[in-house]
Amino acid sequence: MKFDRLVRVGLVEDYADLARLGHVSRVRVTQIMGLLNLATDIQEEILFLPKTVKGRDPVSAREVLKLGAIEDWEEQRRGWERLQA
Repeated sequence: MKFDRLVRVGLVEDYADLARLGHVSRVRVTQIMGLLNLATDIQEEILFLPKTVKGRDPVSAREVLKLGAIEDWEEQRRGWERLQA
């Protein structure tokens, strides 16, 4: 959300600038920005997921990015529930 605001207010020109500043690829920035397409309640739940201290995260970034590609928020919510089960 902060990255999006930086672009909208003109503090950075575009995602390529964000990538350079963050020392990551433009693809990674685009993936991160794709998370803005998630239903707001899912975004909030992701922000407050507990820290994984051992083993793998219960939900992978790949799975969450796939949800962000779904336009229907209700369908996203059903997918999110399946991921958490």
